[in-house]
Amino acid sequence: QLTLVESGGGLVQPGGSLRLSCAVSKVTLDYYTVGWFRQAPGKEREGVSCISSSSGRTTYVDSVKGRFTISRDNAKNTVYLQMNSLKPEDTAVYFCAAERFATTCHDAMDYWGRGTLVTVSS
Repeated sequence: QLTLVESGGGLVQPGGSLRLSCAVSKVTLDYYTVGWFRQAPGKEREGVSCISSSSGRTTYVDSVKGRFTISRDNAKNTVYLQMNSLKPEDTAVYFCAAERFATTCHDAMDYWGRGTLVTVSS
């Protein structure tokens, strides 16, 4: 059974940076498409970024393009989300999710972590 554990969240000032990590265990990460999602207080969960299993193709929601970067280290079984120029509206619980050989990320992926809280505030 695959497990995902997020880390790296915290409190940061506007304009600051954080790097989130998603550690994936008990599987070969190469075979999995992994996505980052977030849910802000009172809002629905939204997809933030996705990295595919085969091509490594990356996608981003428009609101984070140019500020966030997703990457994967298959040797470490870890996917990262580098977040720069953070804004208060980025405040949310961030989740990673995975699905074997998925062609894209979606809201019903097979495996989910428990999330890590990111708070952007002065």
